[in-house]
Amino acid sequence: MPHSVTEFLGSSAAICDAVLRLRGPALTAELGRIAAAVTHSPWGRYVPEGVTPGSAAPRGALVQEVAYEQHRFGRFEVAGRDDYGVVEREHLASLAGLAGSVLQVHERAQRTTHAYVQVEAQLQHQAQILDHLHESVITMDQSGFITSWNKGAERLFGYTSVEAVGRNILFLYDDEDPSFHDPFLEQGGRLMEVRRKKKSGEVFWASLSLSPLCDVDNRSMGLIAYLTDITERKEAEERIHHLAYYDALTHLPNRTLLTKLVDQAIAVAQRGGMQGCVLFVDLNRFKLINDALGRQAGDQLLLEVAQRFRQALREQDVVARLGGDEFAVGLFEIGQDLEASLVAQKLMAALAEPFIIDGHDLRVGASIGISVYPQDGTDAETLLRQADIAMYRAKQGIEADGVAFYSQDMNQGMHERMRIESGLRQALGNGQLLLHYQPKFSIQDGTIIGAEALVRWQHPERGMVPPAEFIPLAEATGLVVQVGEWVLEQACAQAQAWKRAGLRPIRLAVNVSAREFTQALPGRVQETLRRYGLEPSWLELEITESTLMHNIDRVIGIMDRITALGVALSLDDFGTGYSSLSYLKRFPIDTLKIDRSFTTGIPTDANDCAIASTIISIAQQLKHRVIAEGVETVEQLAFLKSAGCNEVQGYLYSRPLPAAEFERAVREKWTVGVKAA
Repeated sequence: MPHSVTEFLGSSAAICDAVLRLRGPALTAELGRIAAAVTHSPWGRYVPEGVTPGSAAPRGALVQEVAYEQHRFGRFEVAGRDDYGVVEREHLASLAGLAGSVLQVHERAQRTTHAYVQVEAQLQHQAQILDHLHESVITMDQSGFITSWNKGAERLFGYTSVEAVGRNILFLYDDEDPSFHDPFLEQGGRLMEVRRKKKSGEVFWASLSLSPLCDVDNRSMGLIAYLTDITERKEAEERIHHLAYYDALTHLPNRTLLTKLVDQAIAVAQRGGMQGCVLFVDLNRFKLINDALGRQAGDQLLLEVAQRFRQALREQDVVARLGGDEFAVGLFEIGQDLEASLVAQKLMAALAEPFIIDGHDLRVGASIGISVYPQDGTDAETLLRQADIAMYRAKQGIEADGVAFYSQDMNQGMHERMRIESGLRQALGNGQLLLHYQPKFSIQDGTIIGAEALVRWQHPERGMVPPAEFIPLAEATGLVVQVGEWVLEQACAQAQAWKRAGLRPIRLAVNVSAREFTQALPGRVQETLRRYGLEPSWLELEITESTLMHNIDRVIGIMDRITALGVALSLDDFGTGYSSLSYLKRFPIDTLKIDRSFTTGIPTDANDCAIASTIISIAQQLKHRVIAEGVETVEQLAFLKSAGCNEVQGYLYSRPLPAAEFERAVREKWTVGVKAA
């Protein structure tokens, strides 16, 4: 029987439609109907694989297996005709092939859809688990950009996943967190405590654990971060730490913390070759006040004493309360033990003003014992014990002024320094100080072109006190400011006297200490010159390098104001300090002064020669004059002259001279080789 192509295509479409739309018996019935229609059979059915039909196929039925790639799906059975030919068999075979391929595709699609549904369900299940975790879970790529953000992270940080995903993790960091600049760890596995910032701006402590995030091939593709808020625990730890290491009343370190800090400082001092001191302070009359006015007044007094001690000390110094009315101070980063006695005096001075407690005018003093590292001990406990012994010696009046060193030799040295300090204060008021003038000579013609004003102490009993004995003490105690003011005043007064006597202008160099180099200095210089009617050409200020290395802009501002007056500036001891060329080019100075430590080795020491030549070369490039101090031999002079030095001073020419002798030297036009007798 003929069969058109159109009919077969229609049957093919019907097969596809049935497989897509129908399931179970309905699909089976429709496939049987299509098979019967294709073969123009009165009877037809589709028998799925593994299903036993309720009745056998009629006699003479045409049967065709439905399979695809060795996968059997069932069979077509048609009957009712006696004339099934080749065409019908081919059409039924083609239909079976089409049905098999469609059923195969449909089965695969079903499996894929089922697998997708399972994966989606699993992901949803995992997301629900993550969202119900109290812990914050964040994933990020290798550059730190957030790829997922669970509900725990939303609760912790306050950002929704929409706000967070796609942003870099750094937006959650606290700027002051020490781990802020830590790189991401490729392998993870690190547990740390960090500070993070919420959407509200609140900063909190979190425990952070990082784990690697890998793809199906186990290649790293980012990190998983687990965060838990531990702020309460950290605050509790801080409270426990404070109770363990700080005094509950004054909040100063207690003995335990002091011991740790002193031992740490000793380790640093050992490496740096520095000295250190421990001061043991016991308040006088405290027990009397505490018994008379009660514990509350006594506690308030201790609080105010602690505050005054803290204000009197440097930031790096440690002051602790040991208990009762006993305090201790740890001093490290000091160059000499003299500083410890000065600090003890500052603590005494801090107690000098009365304490007003509950309307009572209270006064307390102190006894202070000092032990020195490393002479008296090399650990905190030993130093504290020795300082305690020295404190009892001070309290019993064995040592004067309520301060005692553990070492008797140091006590003697302290008393000698205190005697010198007291004598220097009296010298300032009693006219015992005087100026000598060391001439400065032009290296070209040997004529005197200036002088350095040097202070001398004419003691009524000891005679002339060497500057090395009192100048360092004056600098340490702050008396150098009063000494410096006196020197400037006397130098200008002497210059006025020489001016009236008809002497040609001589540039007098006055040394200015770091303590004097303040905003008030230019005004004081201007007022002094005005009062004595002196031209600025009579005056030069010598400043050491160390003076200039703190707050450069402030220093340059002061220097500019001085040079605006017409007063010359000289950089003293050049080469012994920082010698920063980047700063040197900014300083408005006229002269560089080569320190005597470099001129001493000229011309035999190659290093000294190289340094001196370099300083001279630098000065020439910067259009500065150069003066060398400490010149004592003709060979030194010859080298400096050949190197291009402008001026010299030293014993080859003259020692420092009293005013009258210096005036005679100028009038007689002294030159090299002529020394004062």
